[in-house]
Amino acid sequence: MLQTLREQLHSLSNPEEVASKQRFFKSGEGEYGYGDQFLGIRVPVLRSLVKPYRGMEISDMELLLQSPLHEERLLALFLLVDAFKHGNEQTKKTIFDLYLAHTRCVNNWDLVDSSAHLIVGAYLEQRDRALLYELAQSQSLWERRIAMMSTMYFIRKGDFADTFALARVLLGDREDLIHKVVGWMLREVGERDRAAEEKFLRSCYRAMPRTMLRYAIEKFPKEQREAYLRGNI
Repeated sequence: MLQTLREQLHSLSNPEEVASKQRFFKSGEGEYGYGDQFLGIRVPVLRSLVKPYRGMEISDMELLLQSPLHEERLLALFLLVDAFKHGNEQTKKTIFDLYLAHTRCVNNWDLVDSSAHLIVGAYLEQRDRALLYELAQSQSLWERRIAMMSTMYFIRKGDFADTFALARVLLGDREDLIHKVVGWMLREVGERDRAAEEKFLRSCYRAMPRTMLRYAIEKFPKEQREAYLRGNI
């Protein structure tokens, strides 16, 4: 099945899209996605392949995840998320463990954002979440983003404590991609409980990187956004 899938992916490749994806995912020298390779396949096309290949062996998904091709890794994550969602507890644990063993392959923002909350967050919902704090201290940009992105699952359940705690851990992070995901998750909290977000922001907004704050307050009224940005709250 894996060989068939790979052949299909290569038949769907679009060389005209490759250069655009290389720029979009910053794969040039010195950029965060340096060296990544692309087939030029759009995300909806990849998602359309999940159902036909449902039932693929997890070991084959693991091989796909280790591919040098971005779209193969992304499709592997779509398949793993689907298998996790439909799997029993042992399957869920197997996929969770596999994911953590291969974070080096979850190495761009779209890969993290399409999978972390649906595997790591979902698995840890009723379990100890200390792992997220370990990931948040990692030298790997992508592991730190996985930590924060995983809290999306909790946010959707009305549970904001780890989002706020991890935001504090990552407050001084130097990477723009961390600033963005922290601000995004805080904004997601605000979509559900504006008072809770504002209480958190008032305690630390002056220390936030500008991008993080802008993302967090994006849905606020204009005058309120400007007050936060001026430091007048």
